[in-house]
Amino acid sequence: MIKKNQKTILLQVLAFCIFTFTFSAIAFASGGEEGGPLWKSYMWKIINFLILIVILVKFAKKPLQNFLQQRTEMIAKTLQEAKEAKEAAQKALQEVEGRLKAKDAEIEAIIAAAKRSGEQEREQIIADSARLKEQIVEQAKTNIDFEVKHAKEVIKAEAVELAMELAEKKLKEKLTKDDQEKLLQDSLVKIGGKG
Repeated sequence: MIKKNQKTILLQVLAFCIFTFTFSAIAFASGGEEGGPLWKSYMWKIINFLILIVILVKFAKKPLQNFLQQRTEMIAKTLQEAKEAKEAAQKALQEVEGRLKAKDAEIEAIIAAAKRSGEQEREQIIADSARLKEQIVEQAKTNIDFEVKHAKEVIKAEAVELAMELAEKKLKEKLTKDDQEKLLQDSLVKIGGKG
């Protein structure tokens, strides 16, 4: 079934063809034949052309209508497919944009987590270094106290030894032979009394 718009186009094409053939026939006819009236010689040509048009319309109308209808349906189908493809592409684009936004948010979350982790690790390292510093200071104090105590003991022992030597020396200088014998006797008595 031909639509109204297609009928109008078909009639315009037919009118253009008739007009073109008529004037071209008149133009060729004026070129040299000199016998009878001009319209008689072309009347049969025009009638033949009109018969040809009628035959073409009668027999070619249905195939032409079918062709035009199929062409229209094919164009409509192609337009529908293009519309569906465009919608699918839009949907895919929106999904991709959504995924990209989600990835951007995920990347930002990862960066924020990494910064927080870095800050925590930095604070932990600072706390560990402060604790280690305190331990080292305490250990150094303990070592210093031990070394001082040890040095005092060594000095004390040396001082006692020196004092003993000095006392012995002074005693030797002051004691006479009688004093030495008396001390020896007293020592033997004390040792003998205990024994």
